[in-house]
Amino acid sequence: MKVSKATLQRYPVYLKALRKLKEEGIEKIMSSELSRLVNIQSTTIRRDFSLVGHLGKQGVGYDVSEIIKILEDELGINIDEKIILVGVGNLGHALLKYNNWDNVIGKIVCGFDKYPEKIKNVDIPIYNIKDLPDKMPKDCHIAILCVSSDVQETVNLLADNGIVSIVDLTHEHFNAPQGIHVRCVDIVSTIMELVFETSEFNKG
Repeated sequence: MKVSKATLQRYPVYLKALRKLKEEGIEKIMSSELSRLVNIQSTTIRRDFSLVGHLGKQGVGYDVSEIIKILEDELGINIDEKIILVGVGNLGHALLKYNNWDNVIGKIVCGFDKYPEKIKNVDIPIYNIKDLPDKMPKDCHIAILCVSSDVQETVNLLADNGIVSIVDLTHEHFNAPQGIHVRCVDIVSTIMELVFETSEFNKG
């Protein structure tokens, strides 16, 4: 059964909550209990879980470990996923403060920048972008892109060295090589949408 985009966006929310529950030693959970944790209706949770072939038992609930495994398989998520950060300026520094992402998707293992010698007070190694072919971590396929110049050249470099998915925070147009998946995070556009929605709400 095809899973909708809206459902796929909820799966990571469930996964984060379930992993925390597992860390706390909780083995079973009812949809109503999970609903209170993630602020999603229990009927929606049950439907979302049924789409990946898993139904909880009446009066018993869901097996936390089993649901985690099912969601990981559905999302293709590896908790040990290696991620690189390209461009370690102000935004890059801010992202590193949240590194490890609550143990949901892996962590940023290293960074690349034009001027690595200027970067201080970070907990990961920072390399010169020119050394990326030699310093690229083994089995790393995801990059967070925060550069402010030479964007197209950097994207091409990433594609040539095994990166297949890019989180784009540059707000610059570039052409992704064939086979490269790009997810743009545009804060300005998001704020504009919220301003519009707020204006429409106030009109009503």
